[in-house]
Amino acid sequence: MELRHLKFFVAVAEEGSLTTAAQKRLHTAQPSLSRQIRDLEYEIGTELFSRSVKGVELTPAGRAFLDHARLALAQVEAAVSAARRASEPARASFALGFLTGQEMEWLPQAMRILRDELPNIDVTVSSQYSPDLADALMRGKLDLAFMRREAGLPDLEYRLVVREPVMVVMPSDHRLAKKKSVTAKEIAKEPFIHMSGTAPVFRQVIDDFFEKRGFSVKTDLKIDNLGMAMSLVASTRALTLLPRYAKNFLTWSVTSRPIEGDDAPTIDLVVGYNKANRSPVLQLFLSRIDDLVSRVNESHR
Repeated sequence: MELRHLKFFVAVAEEGSLTTAAQKRLHTAQPSLSRQIRDLEYEIGTELFSRSVKGVELTPAGRAFLDHARLALAQVEAAVSAARRASEPARASFALGFLTGQEMEWLPQAMRILRDELPNIDVTVSSQYSPDLADALMRGKLDLAFMRREAGLPDLEYRLVVREPVMVVMPSDHRLAKKKSVTAKEIAKEPFIHMSGTAPVFRQVIDDFFEKRGFSVKTDLKIDNLGMAMSLVASTRALTLLPRYAKNFLTWSVTSRPIEGDDAPTIDLVVGYNKANRSPVLQLFLSRIDDLVSRVNESHR
């Protein structure tokens, strides 16, 4: 018994016709296919098909044989695939993480750098809160992440990518929207939406901003993500502070303005990685960080 016998048998069983199987599936002559099926039946010692003018039907023996024939063919296909994979060099892999929303600016150029150097690399991308990215780096689930400088994690190393200005986000028809910039005092007089614990580094930046200027804000609501920020600002008519990259996600109902003053707050975007990670792809990517920043800055001009 040969593999071709099993292939021919399965084709005939699925088509229900020797003629159709020969022409559409096997591209062989129908008499030749009939002979192969008779040879298979002779070797097994029983009929697998019952013939009639309407075509062929599986006998009870044929139905029992069909499942095993399919399994045998699937196992052969899997064995061939495994052998081919084993003969090829292992593909490099790299797991990238992004603070949700930052991938819009940084992912295209990051992928370009990786593809230029390693065209066959397997890249996976995830989008999460910064503390979750830090946890993934610690657990070895990510190689590198665009994130905040999370504190208390001595196993992580950070490199500055960009220092983003912080902006005020407000309803598009808010009275302060008529101004070119907004002061801390003006913000403090309005209802304010603060950051939740999902962004502890940015929350601290906001707290420091108001504390240094002697202001406190009136806040009953907290936001977890950019979509929630836009929705709450529009619906409650309160103000909030967000990094500049959030401008990419502003809807028609909200707008942004810079904060007035030379000491307006900023927030660092960094790339983080685990010091114990010896991946050559990581080292390559880190060596191209300056080029990455230049490319993104050039795209903004």
